[in-house]
Amino acid sequence: MLLFLGLISWLVIGLAAGLLANLMLPGEPRMGCVVTVPAGLFGAVAGGLLATVLGFGGLAGYDVRSLATATLAAVLVLLLLRYATLRP
Repeated sequence: MLLFLGLISWLVIGLAAGLLANLMLPGEPRMGCVVTVPAGLFGAVAGGLLATVLGFGGLAGYDVRSLATATLAAVLVLLLLRYATLRP
């Protein structure tokens, strides 16, 4: 049950992180919410799992550190998506 609640909290944080990441990136946003929100969710879960493995975070709940980790991971995911979709 605790793992389920932890994943739900990372999903909620991921929604916020995806929106924050899109606002933080310079330039005009080229991706809408359809891409930003899943990227934020993926970044949040990946960032949370990576933080757990490295020993300085976890899937425990809502706090500023969790939101910062998720936002940073979402920014990285969105940057990768932007560079992957650049047209020559």
